[in-house]
Amino acid sequence: MARFTRAELEEFRDAEVPDLLGADVRLLFVGINPGLWTAATQTHFAHPVNRFYPALHLAGILERRIDPAAGMTEEDRDHLRARGLGITNLVPRATARADELTAEELAAGGARLRELVARVRPRVVAVLGITAYRSAFGARKAVTGRQLEPLAGAELWVLPNPSGLNAHQTVATLAEAYAAPARAAGVL
Repeated sequence: MARFTRAELEEFRDAEVPDLLGADVRLLFVGINPGLWTAATQTHFAHPVNRFYPALHLAGILERRIDPAAGMTEEDRDHLRARGLGITNLVPRATARADELTAEELAAGGARLRELVARVRPRVVAVLGITAYRSAFGARKAVTGRQLEPLAGAELWVLPNPSGLNAHQTVATLAEAYAAPARAAGVL
């Protein structure tokens, strides 16, 4: 596993991480924004305490374990693409915490996501973070789960964020939550 000092991580503030997209994205996961560790490794959800990949594996969405903390291998990326998975973020710039983002950045991220979904045309979009979703789409009363309105033609789900800072969730509860849109997308 890679190790970074706080000063080294700070050098990645405002850096961007490219979307992970294949030719046939059936399920597009949407993070809030890259963390500094993610930016340092150029790998989505890479922080060692993030539960994203363990939850995907437990749910059966991934057929093998992926440990992204030191950066994802091209083989790992190919495995995600082959499973019909894509990953993007509402806001592209890296911060230490999502609460450093402005309401304007999140709203712009919602518009950018709508354009990406219209272009890539996944069956299902899963936004990981209810508070960020509410800000990005002006849906103050939205609740987690499947949303009534699609997003640019895709079925839309809002699910818990896998960050280690989200203490209300475990790998098991995240796996259960993430399995539902994966079934809807035909990934499971």
